[in-house]
Amino acid sequence: MIKNKENRVRVKICGITSVKDAMYACDAGVDAIGLVFYPKSPRNVNIDQATEICNALPPFVSAVGLFLDASLDFVHSVLASAPLDLLQFHGSETPDYCSAFQRPYIKAVGMKEIQGDDSLTKFANYANQFTDSKGFLVDSHGTGKAGGTGKTFDWGHTPLDYDKPIILAGGLNPENIAAAIEQAPVYGVDLSSGVEKEPGIKDKHKIMQLMKEVKRVHCK
Repeated sequence: MIKNKENRVRVKICGITSVKDAMYACDAGVDAIGLVFYPKSPRNVNIDQATEICNALPPFVSAVGLFLDASLDFVHSVLASAPLDLLQFHGSETPDYCSAFQRPYIKAVGMKEIQGDDSLTKFANYANQFTDSKGFLVDSHGTGKAGGTGKTFDWGHTPLDYDKPIILAGGLNPENIAAAIEQAPVYGVDLSSGVEKEPGIKDKHKIMQLMKEVKRVHCK
């Protein structure tokens, strides 16, 4: 796996719903912002909102689109308008489905269902199906959930020795991010509810504090 004991951890802020919140994240120095295309989520955006946010992003900040068991036609309709750099799939999508859009993607893995003595084997058995995935996001929720629950999982079960980048998610916030990345030196972290005022509305000061904590850990 690509670890970050010496290099900085990459940071993505997910559940962005406005240009203003996207700029908060960009000004704080994040690497990517996430847009949720899942109607049941309080952070859901429509195609017009997503396109406006993507077009406002400065260079070198990636736009990631989160989908959960969406139809092929819907994903294609999003891609026809919003210039997403990376796709993130959270449902029961198959490897063929994930590869159908000819766009880089990562696959989310719900750690709730595979924790235990053989969690790393279970993770590898699942992840090895997605041979062209750019990496895997490990979250606290079960399969078929969009995230943003604010709940953590045992970071000791993070698959650190896998040969593709691992992104840590689930209940992360400015108060626990240092402990998380010290225990699990992953490639990247993904936060949503932990840097919000309320669901779908980000908190500028929490994002800034998060980035200070990430930098502090890597300056030790």
